[in-house]
Amino acid sequence: MAFLKAEYKYMAFFMVGFAVLIALLINDPHTPNVNEGLYTAISFLLGCVISIASGFIGMRIATIGNVRTTTAAKKSIADAFYVALNSGAVMGFGLVGLAVLGLGGIYLILDALLPGIEKHILMEVMAGFGLGGSSIALFGRVSGGIFTKAADVGADLVGKVEQGIPEDDPRNPAVIADNVGDNVGDVAGMGADLFGSCAESTCAALVIGAVAFATNLEALLFPILISAVGIPISLVALFTARVKEEKDVAPALKRILIIATGLSAVAMYFVSMWALPESFEINGEVYTNMDVFLCYLTGAVAGLLVGLLTEYYTSHDFKPVQEVAKASETGAATNIIFGLALGYHSATGSILLLAVSIYMPFTLAGMYGVAVAAIGMLSTLVVGLTIDAYGPVADNAGGIAEMTGMGESIRDRTDVLDSAGNTTAAIGKGFAIGSAILTSLALFSAFLTRANLLDPEANIMDSINLLDPLVLTGLFVGAMLPFLFSAMTMKSVGKAAFDMIEEVRRQFRSIPGIMEGTAEPDYEKCVAISTEAALREMIPPGILIMGTPLLVGFLFGVPAVAGILAGSLVSGGVLAISSANSGGAWDNAKKYIEKGNLGGKGTETHKAAVVGDTVGDPFKDTSGPSLNILIKLSAILSLVFVPFFIQYGGFLTG
Repeated sequence: MAFLKAEYKYMAFFMVGFAVLIALLINDPHTPNVNEGLYTAISFLLGCVISIASGFIGMRIATIGNVRTTTAAKKSIADAFYVALNSGAVMGFGLVGLAVLGLGGIYLILDALLPGIEKHILMEVMAGFGLGGSSIALFGRVSGGIFTKAADVGADLVGKVEQGIPEDDPRNPAVIADNVGDNVGDVAGMGADLFGSCAESTCAALVIGAVAFATNLEALLFPILISAVGIPISLVALFTARVKEEKDVAPALKRILIIATGLSAVAMYFVSMWALPESFEINGEVYTNMDVFLCYLTGAVAGLLVGLLTEYYTSHDFKPVQEVAKASETGAATNIIFGLALGYHSATGSILLLAVSIYMPFTLAGMYGVAVAAIGMLSTLVVGLTIDAYGPVADNAGGIAEMTGMGESIRDRTDVLDSAGNTTAAIGKGFAIGSAILTSLALFSAFLTRANLLDPEANIMDSINLLDPLVLTGLFVGAMLPFLFSAMTMKSVGKAAFDMIEEVRRQFRSIPGIMEGTAEPDYEKCVAISTEAALREMIPPGILIMGTPLLVGFLFGVPAVAGILAGSLVSGGVLAISSANSGGAWDNAKKYIEKGNLGGKGTETHKAAVVGDTVGDPFKDTSGPSLNILIKLSAILSLVFVPFFIQYGGFLTG
């Protein structure tokens, strides 16, 4: 919790400073009676606060759940499973509940403060809420990823490879930092990321649909209803979890997700028929409520399939990861080559699925349909977050069992829970990336929709042309951004890991009795190294993401920003899938060997796999997941600052 408190101090300065910037720069001349900048800044601050609260709740529950899961493992694996799952459920229900209450609450507040205001203006102001949530997610993902991977790399390379001690051994000076990092990155970071996706996709749909549904409250708030309906559905799905023995754990987690998707589809059919008019018009095109339901269904099914495809490429139960493990027999180099190839190959299926989930909703209901598909992919977010948070709780329960010497039987039970958690964590990462891509596309459409409303003479919706030099230049710059961002975050992990490795080596050399277990390592020093590195290194990537759209929009105008958003979406989405799946495959190839395959622990094959896993750590837990934030945050930022771009943009182009 100390790391989060230190991080929140930095966030507080950012929140206040950026809220002032929003209030000063956003001034829509079409709404002289409404201070859009001020109300957008308030929405932004509310989004920030709720996102921070979500992360804090998740961390608090995870740290309590770790210990309780370890204690429950003394009784049976079923008891430990239910404690870990319920710990994750608190985060899932809490975060989605806060998102729904936040979005609904800010609508009611703004509607009361601004009576008679056009609904599309109200929804544009609400977009500040999504910007706030995504801004906090940026810091949570980047700083959390740097913290956890610096500790993980140091603990693995020096502890496992050089000293030959087991994972989570209390003799390892970096073991506490490693366990803290699991919660920081996989609980607080993932929670903030998916909270941002939920808020942003909802805001995109609200902005696009506001003109069509200005006088129909149920239809206007339909995007919020999708997330709200998912809460009781997820509760029912969680009651279907049944575990009696070890082999039941992984299927139980997967079954919950599948049941939740099916039940949500049935419920949303009736909600769609009730809330939406039988036919309606957006941007001159007529759509039906059945069209919108099919868009939702496409997103929900695509999200499930992307998650299952991610599992195929990252679980050691399947051939791709086993091939990476087999490659370790000839050394770390071939392990890394096979892992990279797996990541590149894995992007093919996921991107094709996402392409279908973009094309079908667009043909059915235009960009409103794409926005609904994005929310549909997140309709089972409670279950997704529950399973995601379950993973680090189970992982740290195993660490506590190891550090307290509770015996092999307890550790074996927590390892089974952890193994299932690793698989579901990979599913969660695929889920998060897929939803980020659809969300970003929906935000891109909302950006063009708002720009068209503010400057109808420019006819921006129809005038964005790939052969326009500004758009084309923006495309190339946007396509470059994910690679520069990944380089910055990966180098940050490398620098922090270097300091961590040197410190762990120093302690093994200079503190007599560590290896014998008669002296205690200086755990706090390692935690301090990760904390300082995470807080220091999160600033440059943040400036890159938030500064680029603002600078490009001011200098070159809306067409160049459109190019930036499209370029970063396409290259960032593919790179995120590839990075996350390569990292997950390297991790599980190591675990496949540690289960006794290909010679087991302590062999040269195992050491090569550990090196591959260490290389993959920043891929799957820092750079890969952080790219979700890049493509979403740049889009929601551009949406919020459309009035600034219209009034003051194109400084160099006239």
